[in-house]
This record gives sequence, structure tokens and C-alpha cells, in this order.
Amino acid sequence: MSTAIEVEGVSKQFVLRHTRSIKEAFVWLMKGRKGDLSEKFHALKEINLVISQGEAVALLGLNGSGKSTLLKHISGVMLPDSGKVRTRGRVAGLIEVGAGFHPDLSGRDNVFLNGAILGMSEAQIRDRFDSIVEFSEIGQFIDTEVKFYSSGMYLRLAFSVAVHTNPEVFLVDEILAVGDEPFQKKCIAKIKELAAAGKTLVVVSHDLDLVAQICERGVILDHGQISFDGAVDRAVAELRR
Repeated sequence: MSTAIEVEGVSKQFVLRHTRSIKEAFVWLMKGRKGDLSEKFHALKEINLVISQGEAVALLGLNGSGKSTLLKHISGVMLPDSGKVRTRGRVAGLIEVGAGFHPDLSGRDNVFLNGAILGMSEAQIRDRFDSIVEFSEIGQFIDTEVKFYSSGMYLRLAFSVAVHTNPEVFLVDEILAVGDEPFQKKCIAKIKELAAAGKTLVVVSHDLDLVAQICERGVILDHGQISFDGAVDRAVAELRR
């Protein structure tokens, strides 16, 4: 089975700047700015992960464990400080609500903009446009500027565009929680359909029951490192202990 995603020795750190009291800042200045008022947070530490084509993998862990950061590296939204990420085929999905949407453009224009960003040609977007709008349930609001959309409307249109790109690799972050329950069920059914069609899925979610339904493999991150990689039911059991 060919490799869809390869993460090799990936590390990422962020600088956290803390708000200090006036007294602390004054002392820092009087000492000639010795020491640092900021602190480094290691979000990912030497991550190695290989995902085969057609696998459905859940990235699990507590808040701050690094799972969303890892997903952003796989999507190409973030670049690592060290290491490499390789993906094969078209990568699409939902990392942040409305990422790639322009607030001053209509839903219609954003379908074409976002579709192009995700690798579709204009002809492909035109061919799938009615299906995108129908799935999103945006209807009469398709020609309204998206800055007037609710977060749920944003989500519906973004998800619909992403799934209609027919990606080889589909990434989903927690944002499924933004939509209303009927649409969530519709999204989950579509994700299962992609999995059944042999697409590669990587899902970040705190909903352990949901990931157990969709994924067969679970990867647990803990303080930026992989602490478990195996069957999803065992991963879920580990987190529930």
C-alpha cells in the first residue's frame, strides 16, 4: 500500500509573550534587558508518522497536545522548524472555518476562489457548483457577502467545497462542532462515504465515540510527542482511563 502522508522528524515551537507587571518590566529594563520576557512552547517534538493511502486516522489528545498543530503541518498551513512533511495527491479539508474565504465576496465568488485554492479548475467548479450549493443548504444566500454569514453557514459552504474537490487526502479539525446537529450528521455521513471510497482521512476530535465510528487507527499526542499509535478502540480506551 502506498504512502499518502509522511511526517519525518517534525518539530515546531512558538514564542509565548507574557504580560508582566509594570514593576517587573521596569526591573527588566534596568537590568539592561537581560533575560527574556517571553517563553518558548514546544508544540511538536521530533514527530515521525507514516499514513498509508486509504487509512482513516484519528489524532487524539488533550488540549495543547499538538494534534491541531500537526494537522496544520500536514495541510501545509504551517511549516515545521525542522523535519519534513510529504503528501501524495490532492489534500483538502477543514482546518479553520472559512479559511480561504474573502469576507467581502459573495458565497458564489468564494466557491470559485476556494475551489481554485484547493486545486479545482474553473470548469470543474462550474460543473460541481449546483451540487456544492445544494449540499451546503445555503440556497438564497449564495449571492450574499459571506461577512454576513453565521459561523454555521461558513462551515456548511466550506465543507461542501472541500468534499467536492474529490481529494485523495481529507483533513478535518474540531470545527465540525460548529454546525447544527442535522448538518453534523450529514458531514459525518459524507466523511464515512469518503472513507468507504478509499480516501485517506485524518480527523482531530474530542468526540471519542465519533472517531471510533470513522477511524480504524488512533494516534495520541502528549506534550508534542506521540505516546500511542495503534487501533482506534485501544487509543480511545487509553484516553478514557
